[in-house]
Amino acid sequence: MSNPILPDESRIREAEQRIRPQLGETPLLQVPDLDAAMGQPLGLKCESLQRTGSFKARGALNWLLTASAEELRAGLVTVSAGNHAIALAWAAAMQDVPLTVVMPEGSSPLKIHRTRALGAEVIVHGSIQQAVALCHELRDEEGLTLVHPYNDVRIMAGQGTVGLELLRQKPELDRVLCPIGGGGLISGLGLAIKAQRPQVELIGVEPEGAATMLNAWQHQDASASLDSVDTWAASLAPVVVGDCTYAASRQVVDRIVTVTEAGIRDATRQLLTEARLYVEPGAAVGLAALLENRVPPAPDRATVLIITGGNLDPEQVSLCL
Repeated sequence: MSNPILPDESRIREAEQRIRPQLGETPLLQVPDLDAAMGQPLGLKCESLQRTGSFKARGALNWLLTASAEELRAGLVTVSAGNHAIALAWAAAMQDVPLTVVMPEGSSPLKIHRTRALGAEVIVHGSIQQAVALCHELRDEEGLTLVHPYNDVRIMAGQGTVGLELLRQKPELDRVLCPIGGGGLISGLGLAIKAQRPQVELIGVEPEGAATMLNAWQHQDASASLDSVDTWAASLAPVVVGDCTYAASRQVVDRIVTVTEAGIRDATRQLLTEARLYVEPGAAVGLAALLENRVPPAPDRATVLIITGGNLDPEQVSLCL
């Protein structure tokens, strides 16, 4: 397996300087009612309040701002269940670059609508595996440049800016619980945090029905693919990770835990009601890990949950109440 050159702290700091004019810091909240319900203080890093509704805007903008004229000439293509699609459509529109997005069937209507509203062409097609295959066909046939949703060092560097902010907001940080989909966020964030505070414990959380990174870890193979995924947390459901995110995760992630669908629904409900945060299911898995005791309580350790996104279809709210 190749050893990709991962973004170091200096590249992540450069990404922060690059994207800061368009993207401000997101708040680190502490909600007394949620703390009381959980029996321990929790910091909530609210990427759900970022532009386009998720942390994905960071990586997408960093990619666009570092792209060559050759990469942009024919236009861009990507595959996404939604948050990367919205973010890349936003960034591409600012640069007046055409974008085609392939989204699997069953993708969020809200995310499809928002991506199209930003000017991207959206093709809804098949399973996630079939959507990926069509994306690659379009790249090859039309000469488009593929912007991978997570397995790209420029994307990872942009996502890593979350970690820089977090250390400024909470220098005494002890423990971070971060959702894992393809691993771009936890990789970038982990590289940023561990460069300054290697003692911080970084715990990745995946749905049981889409434990993609854990599967790669168990096989010791970045290309190990799940046959299928089944989870309400659609933003965390790729079937395979990648060489960059796999390598970074082995370097910076201390452990990975999985949570049940019932736990994800309960955690989403708690964030909607106790924290008054409008979040999507993928953003709630860190809280689910605490609710299901997959990560034991530690009231004496400064713990932060990464709340990754808030692009939840209103019709889905009733599913967790």
